[in-house]
Amino acid sequence: MSKTTIDPALIGVGGTAGAPVPAVVDRKSWQRQLDELCVREKAHTHEGDAIAAARRRLPMVEVEATTTVVGRDGPVSLLDVFEGRRQLVVYYHMWHDGQPAPGQCEGCSFFNGHVRELSYLHSRDVTYAAFCEGPYAESARYHDFMGWEMPWYSAKDSQEVLIAGRGGFGLICCYLRDGDRVFETYWTTGRAAERMSNTYPLLDMTVYGRQEPWEDSPAGWPQSFTVQGEQFRYNDRPTAQWARLVRGHSDDLGVDTGTAGDRQACH
Repeated sequence: MSKTTIDPALIGVGGTAGAPVPAVVDRKSWQRQLDELCVREKAHTHEGDAIAAARRRLPMVEVEATTTVVGRDGPVSLLDVFEGRRQLVVYYHMWHDGQPAPGQCEGCSFFNGHVRELSYLHSRDVTYAAFCEGPYAESARYHDFMGWEMPWYSAKDSQEVLIAGRGGFGLICCYLRDGDRVFETYWTTGRAAERMSNTYPLLDMTVYGRQEPWEDSPAGWPQSFTVQGEQFRYNDRPTAQWARLVRGHSDDLGVDTGTAGDRQACH
């Protein structure tokens, strides 16, 4: 197990010290500008509702229901992953074969790490599961080390069928079960995965935002993460791993770290 004295509660403490601050105005002036912004926010919300309505009207494409993935109890069919529910949402988690825990995908760790309470999905007849690009044994150790509870499967041997030429993992796919047939109703990737995170929406409401260089911020605003992927990492490993290490959880994935290759950029 990796040893650390880092307190995850102190990560980032003081990171914005000395940064510029917004202009100070009286409450009436502040509320007026906030009200003006609220008009735009409501329009944005309504447009999102309209897009979701269009999404619900998309056609669908059939996927072979017997496609096999590997779970805790061995190989199972895609149909079985539904756990008897009508709908299924799958996040396709990237994996770097042979890499130790610090070298695993920081972006996928960030997004999957936000998926905790599944009861509300289940109440809508929706199952959530993660399909990992890597082999089950070592990737399941990572799942357990991270403290995740969502169903976890390896899609390593079935990715050609499931990914269907879309260029790799980091996807969200939605499926519908109709009897013994399975259909894909929607998929998305890239920044669309942000909808899995409550961190980004909360940061977007703060004065310094995400502190990433692409943001349109006032001059002098902090931009702490200038290298792609580093916004999800701290001290050379995915940020959320530190809390697990401090609690004494082992990050041993059963790989030979002496022969592991270089970590590749994920997102």
